[in-house]
Amino acid sequence: MILPAFLQPGDKIAMVSVAGKIQQEPVERARHLLETERFIVEVGPHAFDELHMFAGTDSDRAYDMQQALDDPEIRAILFTRGGYGSIRTLSLLEWSGFFRHPKWLIGFSDITVFHSFLTSQDVASVHGVMTSFFFENGVRTGSLDRLLSLLRGQPLVYEIQPSFLNRSGQASGILVGGNLSLLMSLRGTAIDLSLEGKVLFIEDIGEYDYHIDRMMMNLKYGGALSRLAGLIVGYFTDTKTSNTPFGKSANEIIRDAVEEYDFPVIFGFPAGHELPNYPLVMGNGISLKVTNEAVLVKQSYCVEA
Repeated sequence: MILPAFLQPGDKIAMVSVAGKIQQEPVERARHLLETERFIVEVGPHAFDELHMFAGTDSDRAYDMQQALDDPEIRAILFTRGGYGSIRTLSLLEWSGFFRHPKWLIGFSDITVFHSFLTSQDVASVHGVMTSFFFENGVRTGSLDRLLSLLRGQPLVYEIQPSFLNRSGQASGILVGGNLSLLMSLRGTAIDLSLEGKVLFIEDIGEYDYHIDRMMMNLKYGGALSRLAGLIVGYFTDTKTSNTPFGKSANEIIRDAVEEYDFPVIFGFPAGHELPNYPLVMGNGISLKVTNEAVLVKQSYCVEA
């Protein structure tokens, strides 16, 4: 596994838009904050472009991303937002410069596409906050502070409140996953994740309850769930009920889908489309300890590029 070098004062961070369009204000606020943290920040020339739902054309979004991938002085790439479009951008990129000079890629939601690609290449990346999650009610978020600590090399140790839905046990393995809908859209592609012995993290937003069930049934009857070492369930935000109710919540649907297996399961992990949104290092090892009284999640790092 390739772990990019941790950040130092004076390192360069690129901010690029590879998917949905975004207003300039949250990006500039995030840029200013990172500069106060003693980083040099470069915003892609097409970051604020607009073409229908996208941040400009596919080729222009890919141009900004390619420049950031190829620049050996860039130590991290922060995606401005998700939305939709990452898969279209990814298809136009060439990665040889990145592999000569690996760097952290940071984001969530539609950025799951990039996490899945990098996991397939044995490179670590960060499922973490993007620009609109840097502040809440005008105050910098604890989730941002956790992200900066990670990027500076601090191990992740999370103690979270147990849920009655949890399944107790201990497990360790490589962490994979992200947005459930995006993971399903990648099934059957070259970057479809292998889940053998892995710890899977999932979250989602705006999905109908029966859609969540359909995705979990795909993973179950495709044999993916039976091969897991553990499961971490983040936020399932703003789920919807159709005219004829499905009859179960998102968490109940997931619990039922994995009921016959014996790996530990964590519900209510604070990551996804809400705050707090704790960072996780995808493609890196993780350990879980789940009891009725406590939940402990740890990630540490032992390889640097």
